[in-house]
Amino acid sequence: MIRLGVDGRELRCDLRTGIGRYLTQTVRAVAQAGWECVVYGNRVTRLPMTLPGVVLEILGTPWTQWWDQVSLPRRLAEDQVSVFLSPYYKGPLFSPCPTVITIHDLLFIRYPGCRRPWFDKRMTLLAKLYAGRATAIITDSEYSKRAILSLLHVPAEKVTVIPIAPDPVFRPIASTDAALLKYGLVNPYLLYVGNFKPHKNLHRLLHSYATLERGLRARVPLVLAGMDEEHRPPLLRLAGTLGISDHVKFPGMIDDHDLPALYSGAAALVLPSLVEGFGLPALEAMCCGTPVVASNRAAIPEVVGEAGILFDPEDVPSMARAMTQVLTDAQLRERLRQQGLARAAEFTPERTTDQILGLLKNLCRAGTTAGSRVSAVPRLHG
Repeated sequence: MIRLGVDGRELRCDLRTGIGRYLTQTVRAVAQAGWECVVYGNRVTRLPMTLPGVVLEILGTPWTQWWDQVSLPRRLAEDQVSVFLSPYYKGPLFSPCPTVITIHDLLFIRYPGCRRPWFDKRMTLLAKLYAGRATAIITDSEYSKRAILSLLHVPAEKVTVIPIAPDPVFRPIASTDAALLKYGLVNPYLLYVGNFKPHKNLHRLLHSYATLERGLRARVPLVLAGMDEEHRPPLLRLAGTLGISDHVKFPGMIDDHDLPALYSGAAALVLPSLVEGFGLPALEAMCCGTPVVASNRAAIPEVVGEAGILFDPEDVPSMARAMTQVLTDAQLRERLRQQGLARAAEFTPERTTDQILGLLKNLCRAGTTAGSRVSAVPRLHG
């Protein structure tokens, strides 16, 4: 019997994150596979559902490093965990079992256009240490794998690319009026979903949108959906300077259950990022049958494939041409809709979790063969 240990601190009632969804899908798959699973958390951790064989263990320490490097490995040994999965770039440096860490991207080390030499040096050293001690590393894309190999200098065979999957709730929604009314929107509109940090390149998106034909802007507003109070004011000021404030909407944070309708009601999704470790909004949009126009940088082309229009995110006229093309050509939008749905069908939760569980199972088998683990794992009670 395989017993999986998971760092579950991202599972909280008051927190909605992609890592949380990643953990939920994985834990659900582990339960369906008949494995035992110990989710290790802190005082605010909550399991999103009751699943057979899955238990929550609270490690009560206020100091994160102590939790990571003392309390956690001690409990892994006590619970006789077969393999441990961390959804972060870090894990216990000394573990009684094989350890798998997850590196979605390396933006936390080298953020574009940001000079932080001492911080970046420190974080690079830490990331190299964690990556070197881990038994295996999961990442979302070939782009991120190349970055990991280049910066952290780990063997290529140590890094496995497992694309993340969208939540099954993302599908075409026929009736979107109620959800759009809730956020003060009417279709058609051009949609962006995400935070407003500099690498998202929204200042160039606004400059590009401002060059669209005036009548087109009047018919199709730009909707920037997301809650980012720190980076929103400069975008508001820029929209005012460009004279497009009346055509740029900021509906704020969108409830999870409304997102499929928001995607479905859009004429197109635009994703102008300079860097993405994956580019999940593009995939969610394609699941909903929404045409995608996106940056040709980083991992985005891996996700979109031939199912969207790609542009140079630093070329404002190129971005404007792509948006104009998709907003004015109905046949193109329908073709992109069909191609997007077909492309999105390749990314399923089952495919992702099957690959994760396959990797974990192989590590357990290799460890047992090498004599590093006992073959029988006693069952948990309570």
